[in-house]
Amino acid sequence: MRGGDGGEGENTTLITPHPNPPPLNGEGYNDEKGGSMKKVEAIIKPFKLDEVKDALSKLGINGMTVTEVKGFGRQKGHVEVYRGTEYEVSFIPKVKIEVVVPDSIIDKVIATILEKAKTGNIGDGKIFIFSPEDVIRIRTGERGEAAI
Repeated sequence: MRGGDGGEGENTTLITPHPNPPPLNGEGYNDEKGGSMKKVEAIIKPFKLDEVKDALSKLGINGMTVTEVKGFGRQKGHVEVYRGTEYEVSFIPKVKIEVVVPDSIIDKVIATILEKAKTGNIGDGKIFIFSPEDVIRIRTGERGEAAI
């Protein structure tokens, strides 16, 4: 098959994805996938990150994703003064922590985040909990809790 601009010696092979690709590790989906783990997203104050991370590590959380984010809730931003001029800051800097954990420790994870991230002031953040359908480790093809 010829492709591109039709120049001499140019070959292009079109690859189309299989309509029903096999699972990565050769096993099909089953009743054990998903449901046995939770994804936790916690949006917290940046200065609380190390305290939360260290406490989660003590629970055996081996990996997490941390993202610097900005947002607002009831806090609605604040006013800062820079060189004598007031500026309204609508989006407050926060940190989002994402972890996927087995159901067996979800209550401990939530309690730990609540304890370590709480200052008692407005803007402490939120915790969101999701049920991922499946998790796949790219390197090995492991699925479910084995891939966490």
